[in-house]
Amino acid sequence: MENSRKKFKLKDNVDIIMAMVVIMVVLMIIIPMPAQLLDVLIAFNITLSIIIILLTMFTTETLQFSSFPTLLLITTLFRLALNISSTRLILRDGYAGTVISAFGSFVVGDNYIVGIIIFLIIVIIQFIVITNGANRVAEVSARFTLDAMPGKQMSIDADLNSGLIDEKGARDKREKLQNEASFYGAMDGASKFVKGDAVAALIIVVINIIAGIIIGIVVKGLGASEAAQTYTKLTIGDGLVSQIPALLISTASGILVTRSGNSEDFGTAAVKQLTGFPKVIAIAGGVLLFLAIIPGLPHIAFLILSAACMAAAYLLYKDEKTNNIQQIQAKEQEMSQIEEKEPENVMNLISVEPMEIEIGYGLIPLADESSGGDLLQRITSVRRQCAIEMGIVVQPIRIRDNLQLKTNEYVIKIRGTVIVRGELMPNMLLCMDPTNENNTIEGISTTEPSFGLPATWINKDQREEAEIKGLTVVDPTTVMVTHLTETIKNHSYELLGRQEVKLIVDSVKEKYPTVVEELIPDLLTIGELQKVLQNLLRERVPIKDMVTIMESLADNSRNSKDIELLTEYVRFALGRSICNSLIDENNTITVVTLSQDLETLVGNNIQKSMQGSFPAIDPDTTSKILKSIKAILDSVYFYENQPVILVSPKIRAPFRKLIEMVFPAVNVLSLNEIPNDIEIKTEGVISI
Repeated sequence: MENSRKKFKLKDNVDIIMAMVVIMVVLMIIIPMPAQLLDVLIAFNITLSIIIILLTMFTTETLQFSSFPTLLLITTLFRLALNISSTRLILRDGYAGTVISAFGSFVVGDNYIVGIIIFLIIVIIQFIVITNGANRVAEVSARFTLDAMPGKQMSIDADLNSGLIDEKGARDKREKLQNEASFYGAMDGASKFVKGDAVAALIIVVINIIAGIIIGIVVKGLGASEAAQTYTKLTIGDGLVSQIPALLISTASGILVTRSGNSEDFGTAAVKQLTGFPKVIAIAGGVLLFLAIIPGLPHIAFLILSAACMAAAYLLYKDEKTNNIQQIQAKEQEMSQIEEKEPENVMNLISVEPMEIEIGYGLIPLADESSGGDLLQRITSVRRQCAIEMGIVVQPIRIRDNLQLKTNEYVIKIRGTVIVRGELMPNMLLCMDPTNENNTIEGISTTEPSFGLPATWINKDQREEAEIKGLTVVDPTTVMVTHLTETIKNHSYELLGRQEVKLIVDSVKEKYPTVVEELIPDLLTIGELQKVLQNLLRERVPIKDMVTIMESLADNSRNSKDIELLTEYVRFALGRSICNSLIDENNTITVVTLSQDLETLVGNNIQKSMQGSFPAIDPDTTSKILKSIKAILDSVYFYENQPVILVSPKIRAPFRKLIEMVFPAVNVLSLNEIPNDIEIKTEGVISI
């Protein structure tokens, strides 16, 4: 119990221990140390470098060893401190411990020239090959990682908007992306330390040999040959015990920065990929067999290697065949056990999404980013566009594939119910004639799903021809996104639930707390405010100006709780916004009006209900009114093709209910809603 308590305490104070270790490394540069302690520290340095290179081989992603850049700096400083300590002992005593002497004797032997050459080769390999390569890879990885960050962040946002991940998952992915960029940036800088360490090793070796020979001859009275032999052996041994760990750590940094996106460690991935194609190994065996019969080459060696490759290829092919059979059997067994599984939790299946898109199998590439599909990003833009234009909060739109649909069909659902459907040609372009001049082009005739216009599917190589003829050409994704946008605008009142209203109110409260506190909850509830906003959206009136809407409700809700009447008050306050898209360049709005008899007829037959006011007019008269409206609207040119009927304030809401089933796109305005500075141009009168 006592030991476990001490171990726990040691783990808790590891930060203090690491700080003390760094201070001790710095003190090693200044304070002389005995040869026995130097042996222990050199052995520790070699052990640490072995652990580091093994760690890099077993990690599956770079962030599992994110402390490597800092560790690289500390180990480099530690090696330099050991170099200084060993140099002090070599030049002062002519002896630097058993480890350095053993390495020097093992490599140099009786010929210190050979030892110098071997040491130089090791340093050159580290400096020119490994260190430079790792430095370059770290630099390029840092640059590519930073360049790819915006695209990866957009991908995370798209996954979040499409519902593939939740907010926590998106936050974790962004944090991982940021850490990865910081890691490669740090590795780019840390690689310079390794490069500098290799240069310093060469300089230290030259200084030790020259200074050692001088000290041996002048101070210790040794002969030139003996001094050169003694100090060269010690210097080469010192260089080796520092450069071998440096070589291992340089190799580790190269392995770490060259890791590609793989969920397996280096050894497993390398063996699996090298043996993944038995044909390749068999072909290599054939090439080796050919080399074995060429005169002058070592026949035995090539025959042995050829036989080994052939045997390995045969065994790998056999294993691959066995694995395929096992996979098929496992899949069949899984299919047979589906009915025997326990009932799944169906609670998630009874909930419906506010809005979702189901696509057929042939349209999956439009949503697959790996194949160039940008549907997810475009849907994000649609949600942003609806917020800007209509002021509504559209919840994330789910995209699902549905094998029950036609191959190229899609449906748009609101709360689980199919609202609209369409069909696309994924590898073609949709061509439309905006001028109605009957410009024709060869292709597959169809109807544009958003506005019901005649259109033609054409091949991509016909695009230039179509544009020369003045036709509008759009890709399949744009067709679907436009259809989605129009569906949202037409059914925005259905998408506006209490939760969305609460989000809007909370947003307004941050900047205008007084407006919200006066209205909610004392005068109106969230539900009543929702009904007013739904009435506005039903006629495509933007609710972006929530401050004006809430101020108007606060002014008038004290006198009436009638939702329809409160909506009319809000429309009066939003009059300029409502008319903004209906007025032409001359600040004129073109309208048709009702005859006096028709105004009186509608006004005298208004009845109240739970759904609001509506005119109780017999079917024959209603039919005459609708026919008269159609005849007038067909004969009048309205600005931007937006028909407007002007009526008195008393009958605006009931008259709108009368005609909305037949003429949903017709704007019904009251005189109160048109600002005084806008000129009214009457082009017709509706009568019966």
